[in-house]
Amino acid sequence: MRILVTGGAGFIGSQFVRALLSGDPAARVTVFDKLTYSGVEENLAPVADHPGYTFVRGDICDVDAVDQAMPGHDAVVHFAAESHVDRSIAGAGPFVMTNVVGTQVLLDAARKHGVGRFVHVSTDEVYGSITEGSWTEDWPLVPNSPYSASKAGSDLLALAYHRTHGMDVVVTRCSNNYGPYQFPEKVIPLFTTNLIDGKRVGLYGDGGNIRDWLHVSDHCRGIDLALRKGRAGQVYNIGGGVELTNKELTGLLLEASGQGWDMVDRVEDRKGHDLRYSLDITKIREELGYEPQVTFEEGLASTIAWYRDNRAWWEPLKVRAAQQS
Repeated sequence: MRILVTGGAGFIGSQFVRALLSGDPAARVTVFDKLTYSGVEENLAPVADHPGYTFVRGDICDVDAVDQAMPGHDAVVHFAAESHVDRSIAGAGPFVMTNVVGTQVLLDAARKHGVGRFVHVSTDEVYGSITEGSWTEDWPLVPNSPYSASKAGSDLLALAYHRTHGMDVVVTRCSNNYGPYQFPEKVIPLFTTNLIDGKRVGLYGDGGNIRDWLHVSDHCRGIDLALRKGRAGQVYNIGGGVELTNKELTGLLLEASGQGWDMVDRVEDRKGHDLRYSLDITKIREELGYEPQVTFEEGLASTIAWYRDNRAWWEPLKVRAAQQS
């Protein structure tokens, strides 16, 4: 199977590509990535010499570029997206263009060139916020930020191409990811790298917002199952089963760095900040055999160690992020 991976230089996409190519000389993967501020080609350095690896720099909104890259592939795994909620609040335009229009361009090209399977990678944020219980895949979509609204739109568009055109589309929705190579504007790498440098961290509101944490390797394992075994036209939730308040997470990061709560600033809460996310993963567990394998204790410790050992990777990215703010 030859796979086109959009956004393959990003955090989750690069993990997926590294996992596909590592140890499999027969694998064939084309990474299609615009290399925006959060796309880092160095993330793919461990597999850059693999005989089945190809990199194409391109924008998923560019119809001609996508049309040239698509032929010859058996499947598309679509990660490419604008994904930072705070940036979507500051300006929604790029999120609508990339997440909705870019997805439409890819779907049209995949249909035109007869690509067999299209896996659309989405987020639990499309469901909105839930006070108790957990979301199943048939839960109504009630997004609360421009980012999550744009992702909900792209989900519905992908599923509409299945229903209208008979395309073999599968949608996955994940909980909060963490792990190595995550761009240092997201909470775990941001707080970790700040604390490594003895800098303060900012906790939104009272820190009571709850998230379900999923190691990126488990997420990509779930995506691979959906790619190979998922049913066309279906949605699969991929969660980690570890729910923490932001305050609890901050406490763990402080403890790991040997710092105290005097390093934390309470900052004004994010606009439209969802209180709680929680995914029901019964469907992917029973249909595809998915099970998270990385415990949160193990995953967080290894993630923090990775950032301690890889300053040369994250330090210039924090400068880049500040310039793009």
